Amino acid sequence: MKIIKKAKERTAEDNRALRDAVTAIIDDVCAGGDRALAQYNEKFDQCVRDSLRVSRAEIEEAYARIEPQELEDLKAAKANIESFAKAQRSTMTELDNFSPQPGIYLGHRIIPVSSCCCYVPGGGYPLYSSALMLIIPAKVAGVRRIAACSPTVKGTSRIHYKTLVAMDLAGADEIYAVGGAQAIAAFSYGTQEIRPVDMIVGPGNQYVAEAKRQCYGQIGIDFIAGPSEVLIIADGQADSRVLAADLLAQAEHDPNAKGILVTTDETLAMDVIRDVEEELAALSTAGIARRSWDDYGEVVLVDSIDEAVDMANAYAPEHLEINLADSDAVIERLYNYGSLFIGGNTAEVFGDYASGTNHTLPTVKAARYTGGVWVGTFLKTCTHQSMTVAASRAIAPLVARMARGEGLEGHAKAADARKE
Repeated sequence: MKIIKKAKERTAEDNRALRDAVTAIIDDVCAGGDRALAQYNEKFDQCVRDSLRVSRAEIEEAYARIEPQELEDLKAAKANIESFAKAQRSTMTELDNFSPQPGIYLGHRIIPVSSCCCYVPGGGYPLYSSALMLIIPAKVAGVRRIAACSPTVKGTSRIHYKTLVAMDLAGADEIYAVGGAQAIAAFSYGTQEIRPVDMIVGPGNQYVAEAKRQCYGQIGIDFIAGPSEVLIIADGQADSRVLAADLLAQAEHDPNAKGILVTTDETLAMDVIRDVEEELAALSTAGIARRSWDDYGEVVLVDSIDEAVDMANAYAPEHLEINLADSDAVIERLYNYGSLFIGGNTAEVFGDYASGTNHTLPTVKAARYTGGVWVGTFLKTCTHQSMTVAASRAIAPLVARMARGEGLEGHAKAADARKE
């Protein structure tokens, strides 16, 4: 293995100040409710509103602003995302009357959570695609109350009109103009205007991520998301310009985003570095993308595709692209990734917006133990059982013996009661 371009190492920082700041915000929202939310809206976004909840009139104003082509694009993306979510839901089946022995009947139901909040980040861009990715699978899952929230455009009292339209198209029941750690606290514990929910999903900045971490348990979450990342495995047949474009598509997200190329071809590696520099010279988001690429961009030359596969599994990237002469040959050996993009035709950005898979994905090695947001995120598999009199009497001695073996006499007597 040879490191052609080395990334700056991410050091383990002491985030005590972040933790303390978020704790203070959560405590403030719990104590002050809507008053605290209004103060944070004004402090962070220069937003002053009479009501946090977005009115139907505001939503209609957003529809009036959106261009016809923009609306058609949102509808087209929605159709693909919804179709895939429905297909995923169809794979999850209920189980009833499974009998491990005569007279014992076991099963499970698949039950949606009752309520959720879909947090749609604002940041430097109107990330309306996230509204589709979060709300649509919740709707398909059957969540009865879907709330959505997003910070307002700085200096205004309004959520970006494209984001607002996307939230409404996707099926949000309630929309609130609030963001940041304070929004997570509000939907976790409730305020005068906001009823708490059972689950919060969606990406955000480090304050949002830390608030989700601290509120977990009070509410369920999808996962703790960090900076965006892509790892590309490529061989000599790949187009260097395509690879450079894909790396910079991640880099423009955030100065802390990470793009990694792992290749068996040194000429390709050098060509990609050259093409990245050429594209940066003309890229409108080069201010962010340049910092990301310079600090965290990485190009690695490996001796074999097997070595590249091992690297990918160890890194567990959010997005994994395989651009090989025979991409299909390595799929079964890849097992740690948020979402997989197979072949040079399959741009990671297609999944970001409109192909149908979800773009809300695990980062910073979380793909070792979880996938991304999907319809199943909003579903619980809950078991049930029933027994005949004969089966109850037959299993009671076994259970009583096991309970007494653990020293739990009350458990044993509850089993013994069924023998009588």
